[in-house]
Amino acid sequence: MRDIGCKARREILYGIIKPNSGIQFSEALPGDPKSIFYLADQAGLEGIVSKRADSPYRSGPTSNWLKTKSFIIDEFELLRVEREPGKAAFALLAEPGTRKYVGSAFVSVNREMRERLWKRVQEHAGPPPKDMPKRPATQWVKPGNQSPREALARRRRP
Repeated sequence: MRDIGCKARREILYGIIKPNSGIQFSEALPGDPKSIFYLADQAGLEGIVSKRADSPYRSGPTSNWLKTKSFIIDEFELLRVEREPGKAAFALLAEPGTRKYVGSAFVSVNREMRERLWKRVQEHAGPPPKDMPKRPATQWVKPGNQSPREALARRRRP
């Protein structure tokens, strides 16, 4: 089944997946990719996955499948940053001034910017909020206007 093209695999899977089985079969959307992405973005979806119709299934990264995410850019207050060796830093974000959680983001900036951000986070380090478990490699940020704020991208939430 792995060597069959995407279109033929979809036809086989469509015949196997039972309605109301808990597995959702996504419909193929033929057409202009820019128009499809625009509609997905306007609907508040995370993004789209584009696949070459004749591409065989391969695990891992491939140029035959392309994931295009919707993002917005805005300014958020940092609640917490997780930083583990070999992994991208991960930030929990809040609405500025309210500390209301709005989402999370991987901090995917260059090394200089990442180090600058980490230094600012450490300068404003604080304890975790009440009833929050301590997590390794996590730095919480004190509440208030003195907390570091950065323009960060976050995934749209439907």
